[in-house]
Amino acid sequence: MARPVKKTPEQWKKEILNAAQKLFISKGYEETSVSDIMDMVGGAKGMFYRCFQSKEEVMYALGNQMFFQDNPFEAVKGRDDLNGLQKIRSLLALNRSDVERNQIHMQAIPILKDPHILAAAVAENRRILTPLWLELLEEGKQDGSIKTEYTKELSELLPLINFWLMPSVFPATEEELYHKYHFVKEVLAYMGLSLYDDDAVSFTEKFITDIAEIPCGHTSMPKRAGKIKEIPCGHTSMPESAGNNNVKGGDLL
Repeated sequence: MARPVKKTPEQWKKEILNAAQKLFISKGYEETSVSDIMDMVGGAKGMFYRCFQSKEEVMYALGNQMFFQDNPFEAVKGRDDLNGLQKIRSLLALNRSDVERNQIHMQAIPILKDPHILAAAVAENRRILTPLWLELLEEGKQDGSIKTEYTKELSELLPLINFWLMPSVFPATEEELYHKYHFVKEVLAYMGLSLYDDDAVSFTEKFITDIAEIPCGHTSMPKRAGKIKEIPCGHTSMPESAGNNNVKGGDLL
């Protein structure tokens, strides 16, 4: 009888992430246990903890994977028929249309209450998204579609806006969230970035209503979790004992 093929650690990680994605979407993050994930994969819980430190780490590794599998920045980069501002509006529309990724992001909101995860998510957004935003903003400035002298500052601000709008990070009522959203709209428009059409407004207003209903209790990291450390190649790792699994937090805008 042939021996079963032994899976590599990378194969295990891939299968765990794929199973977690299906379960988080069908059952919800809170309702999905590590045992549920490993039952779908066909492995023991011990294998899960060889690959990931916690379920929280899986959530952010999954966000990272989903972003790079369908990167809206790459989708608009080669569009010669669009100017810089149109490319930004297009990538935001693409991001809004990614239903599964938006579902995952919604479920990740309470986890950002944890300062370790929040710090990792902010660092990842800064390292990954800021250069991508800067490239498009500079393109828009050069072609005249974006009239601003603050492309660098905007590229650093844009990846942080969603964290500011999350009540798990900055507690706010639904009314306060709407007020903050209109503030963002006005500030960006004043800076030469008029991004919100009717579709964007409808999407964002629904998003605000939804996140205002999400309970945002404290979510702690496991006691054995180490400190977050920065590693080369533009990524931030989870706790030192967690292995090389990158995280991706937040949304584009």
